[in-house]
Amino acid sequence: MEKVNTFYDDEIDYMAIGKRIKTIRKKRKLNQNTLAYMAGIEPTSVSHIERAATKLSLPTLLKIANALEVTADELLCDNLTNSKRIYINEIEKAVENCSPKELRIITAIVNTAVTELQGKIK
Repeated sequence: MEKVNTFYDDEIDYMAIGKRIKTIRKKRKLNQNTLAYMAGIEPTSVSHIERAATKLSLPTLLKIANALEVTADELLCDNLTNSKRIYINEIEKAVENCSPKELRIITAIVNTAVTELQGKIK
């Protein structure tokens, strides 16, 4: 049987979670107070969470995910071992409004990056 990874608080990247919350909040054009109101949490909590000055609880994570209309996976993906689909979705969203010329350039950049990364990993 395969060993299951056990995560502890010191292994959870709260900074990455906070950064994702902040990025999505800003994309939704919400300020911290509005997100706090929508999530039913204190406004100072949003600031603390985004800066990783505090560890957020599972109930708070779910409230924020629901308020931002995203899945918990989207907020936690930097801490998950199986999050490939989330990253692919992020790439798709990032390029959905690009012109064909922009897509060609982005494809060339991605292909070069993948080649370099895979060459260095081997």
